Amino acid sequence: MLTGEPFAATKHTERLPEETGPADRANVAFSGTFVGSGRGKGVVFATGGSTTLGEINALVQGPQGKSPLQLLTHDLERRIGLLVLAALVFIFIAGLVLGNDLSTMFRTAVGLAVATIPESLPIVLTVALSLGVSRMASRNAIIRTLPAVETLGSTNVIGSDKTGTLTENRLTVERIWTTEGLLHIADGNDGGGRTDSALVRAVLRAGALTNEATPSSEDEDLEYSGDAVDAAMAKAAVSRAAISEAERTALPVAHQPYEPHLRYSQTVHADAGGRRTLYVKGSPEAVLDAADSIARGDGTVPLDKSLVHAANEAMGRDGLRVIATGSRVLADDEELPAVLPAPTGLTFLGLEGMTDPPRPGAADAVAACRRAGIRVLMITGDHPVTATAIAARLGLTTERTALTGAEMADLDDHMLAARLEQTGVAARVSPADKLRIVHVLQGTGQIVAVTGDGINDAPALKAAAIGVAMGKAGTDVAREAADVVLTDDNFATIVNAVEQGRVTFAAIRKTTYFLLSTGAAALVAVTLSVFAGTPLLFLPVQMLWMNVVTNGVQDIALAFEPAEGDELTRPPRSPSDGILSRTLWFRAGITGAWMALAVILSFIVELHAGYPEIHARTLALTMFVMLSFFQVFSSRAEHKSLFQLRLLANKPLLYTSLGALVLHWAAMTWPVSAGLLQLTPLTTWEWLLCTAVGSTVLIIVEAEKAVRRFTHRNDTPAA
Repeated sequence: MLTGEPFAATKHTERLPEETGPADRANVAFSGTFVGSGRGKGVVFATGGSTTLGEINALVQGPQGKSPLQLLTHDLERRIGLLVLAALVFIFIAGLVLGNDLSTMFRTAVGLAVATIPESLPIVLTVALSLGVSRMASRNAIIRTLPAVETLGSTNVIGSDKTGTLTENRLTVERIWTTEGLLHIADGNDGGGRTDSALVRAVLRAGALTNEATPSSEDEDLEYSGDAVDAAMAKAAVSRAAISEAERTALPVAHQPYEPHLRYSQTVHADAGGRRTLYVKGSPEAVLDAADSIARGDGTVPLDKSLVHAANEAMGRDGLRVIATGSRVLADDEELPAVLPAPTGLTFLGLEGMTDPPRPGAADAVAACRRAGIRVLMITGDHPVTATAIAARLGLTTERTALTGAEMADLDDHMLAARLEQTGVAARVSPADKLRIVHVLQGTGQIVAVTGDGINDAPALKAAAIGVAMGKAGTDVAREAADVVLTDDNFATIVNAVEQGRVTFAAIRKTTYFLLSTGAAALVAVTLSVFAGTPLLFLPVQMLWMNVVTNGVQDIALAFEPAEGDELTRPPRSPSDGILSRTLWFRAGITGAWMALAVILSFIVELHAGYPEIHARTLALTMFVMLSFFQVFSSRAEHKSLFQLRLLANKPLLYTSLGALVLHWAAMTWPVSAGLLQLTPLTTWEWLLCTAVGSTVLIIVEAEKAVRRFTHRNDTPAA
C-alpha cells in the first residue's frame, strides 16, 4: 500500500541502518497495511500522526494553489478592467472638453463599458469547461474540479505511478526457462498451450499444483484470487492447457504452504495409478539446494547450478520476479510424516519469470504524449530494476539506471532538477520524495500532472497542477486528493483527456479573441468619433443593443467548437503564454483596428452625403454587426483556414449568428423597437454594402494565416 508494489513484503527482525527508507524497512509493520501470512508479535513505537501513514496525511493537508487557467483569467480580467477604465475616463473628459453635455457623456461611457468589457467571459469559461467535463466523462475520465479540464491540456510533464497505472497491477508469467531454452509466453489462452514441450508443461504443472490460488471468475478469461505469485502461475498453467482446473484443485496427499523463512512451498499429489509425486516451488536458491539433477527433454542429468544461476540473473536484470520448480517421484513404500520434511533429491524442472505487465495501449499512449510535447516521468516506490525494465518496454527511457530516493537525499533542488532532466524513472521513492519531485518540477516552470492509485501517491496528487487517480483499483485517499478520476484505470485515457483539455482551452482562447477584438473595435470607433468632432457614433441605448446582437450568445456558441484534429501534434502551451497567444493579440489588433476604421468611415461618409444622423448611425451599427458576424466565424480556428472547417461542425454558432442578424433586421423594421433604439430601415443595397465590407475581416484574417503558414514553412529546417 505504501510503495505500490503488487506483492507482499517479507518482514524480519534484523537491525537496519537508521537512514533506511520506508520502502526498505523490512523490520517494521506499517499502520494501515495488511498482514498477508505468517505469525509474530510486534511492539508499537508510533501512533497517529507519528506513523508513516500519519506523515502522508500531513502532506496531503498542504495548501492547494490555483490552476493555470484561474491565474491567467484573473490576470486578463485585471488588465482589461484597468485598460477600459482608463479609456472611458479619457473619453468622458475629452467629450466634455469638446462641448458634449455631462449627461450624454456619462451615458456614453456606461454604454461603451457594457459594449467593451467581455462580461460574458465567465459564462463562456463555465460553458466551455462543462462541455469538457461531459466529453471527458464519455471517455472514462471523471472531472472533480472544473479547472482541471483545461489544466490537462496545458500539462507538459506527467509524473506517473507505475503499478496499476502504467501496468495492470497483477503478476503475469512472461518467460519460462528450461534446459531447452527460454520461452516467451503470452498472457491468456493464446492457442500456444497445445504445442508447448513436455518439459515446459512440467514446469507449469509444478507451479500450479504447489498453489493456493482460487478462481475468482468462471468465464473463458479465467482469473484467480489469492497470492499474486500463485494466481499468476495458476493462470499460466491452465490457460496453456498444462493442467485442468479440476486436476489443479484436487485435494493433495500432503501440503506445506509457503513460509518466508523457508522460501518454498511443497505438496504431494497422486495420479490415477496411485503414483505419488512431490512438487516444490520457491526461490531459485532454495530449490537448487534441494535438487541433485535437472530435467532435459530426454531425461535427467546431473545438476549444473551455474547454468540455472545465469538464467536467473538474466531474468532478474529484466525486472522479472523468478520462481523455480522441482519435483521427485516418491517410492511406493515411502511414508509421509504429518509435517513434510525439507525436500531433498529433487529434479530441477525450470524457472518461471513473472512481472506486472504494461497495460495494453500504455506504450502507444506514452508515444502519443511524446508527439504532443509531453514528457512522461515514472515515479514509483517499486524497485529500481523492476521500474527501469518496465520503463524500457514502454519507451520511457533506454537507461538501466533510475533516480532513487536515497540519491535524492544527497541532492539540493537545483541538482535534483538537473537530474530529473536526464532520467525517465524515479524509483524507491517515498511519498515525501514524490511530493518534492513535483515541487521541483513546478519550480522550473513546468505544469505537472501526477497519476497514482495508492495512499503513497496522495500528497503528490494534491500538490500537482492536476492530480489523476485510478477509479477501479485506486484507494479512497487517492481519489479524494485528485482532480480527475479514471474509471478504466488506463493511462491511455489520460491522452484522450489531454486532447479534450486542449480542445477546451482552444475554445476559451477563440472566444476571448473574438470578445476582445470586437470590444476593442467598439472602443476605438467611439474614441475616433469623439476626436473627429462628429456627432456621437452610437447612442448609449444602441451600444447596449450592439452588445446583444454582436456577442450576446455567439460567444457562448463559439465554446461548442469541436476539435480541429491536430491537438495532439502541437506542443503544450508555454506557461509564459496568456490566454491569448502573441498571434491572436496581433490578429485582434489588426482586425479590431480595421473594424473600427470601417465603422467610423461609413458614419462620416453618410453624414457628408447629407443623410440624417439616425440613418448614418443605423448604417454604422449594421456595419459593426456584419463585421462581428464574419469575425466570429474567422475565430473558429487559430491556425487552420476557415475553409478547411465544416460549416455545420458548430451548428449552435451558425444558428445563433444568423439569429442575431434576423433580430437586428427585425429591430430596425418594427416601429416600436426602431423608435426605442432610434434606428431606421436600410435599403437592400445598403445591406449588401454592409455585408461586403463585413466580409473583408475574413480576407484580412485568412491572409494573415496564409502569411504565417508560408513563413513557418520556410523557417522549418530541411530534414
